[in-house]
Amino acid sequence: MLRVYCAPMSKLQNKTAAITGGSTGIGLATAKRFVAEGATVFLFGRTREALDSAVAEIGHGAVGVQGDVTNAQDLDRLFETVRRERGQLDILFANAGVGANAHLSEVSAAHFDRIFDTNVKGTVFTVQKALPLMRSGASIILTGSTTGSMATPSFSVYSAAKAAIRNFARNWALDLTGTGIRVNVLSPGATETPGLQELLEDSGQATAARQALVSATPLGRLADPSEIASVATFLASDDSSFMTGSEVFADGGLAQV
Repeated sequence: MLRVYCAPMSKLQNKTAAITGGSTGIGLATAKRFVAEGATVFLFGRTREALDSAVAEIGHGAVGVQGDVTNAQDLDRLFETVRRERGQLDILFANAGVGANAHLSEVSAAHFDRIFDTNVKGTVFTVQKALPLMRSGASIILTGSTTGSMATPSFSVYSAAKAAIRNFARNWALDLTGTGIRVNVLSPGATETPGLQELLEDSGQATAARQALVSATPLGRLADPSEIASVATFLASDDSSFMTGSEVFADGGLAQV
């Protein structure tokens, strides 16, 4: 009997995705994976140099759009570009975020506004402005954090912002009832990204802070961004078709034990 081998179809074949915070770290790793799985990906980032570098690194299937999630006009331009070039959006990874250390006694209005404007306000309007392009079967992924469900010294404002992200997913799952659009949270643990390195250096004790994170993680190491990208791919694909309002931890056990 003649057997014909059929290569498995990629998980995201012919899908269109947008990733905010897409030029570095988890966003970049996820963009690479999405493209490898057959998607066209629009990367949204603040810094032109980093964005151009990311698009060049990924190659075919990647489109860069410069902008800031705190700027409504920038978000409009992102989704107008998606509409013009692809017509609709199948996957939104609302990943842009910023963190900074501040003891309660040191929290300023500027610190609070920076954290909440990017992580909370930016996420709300990223998702809101994307919705007209999304149809039944589309997937929204919000980047949460282990800090949203556990205490972290001198990180209270960021932690509160990520707790808000978790509750957005719960409420938006209800708001989107009947649309066929799913929304879930991906909460990474400590991951080897430029953002984490900056936070560690800001602490003034980078080596000790890194070792503390490693020691607190049952798997005994930090995550590689590609490992988080694998979970994002699961949430973006039909493999998670019966999931909405959920939070998936990819944290090496950090917030679990």
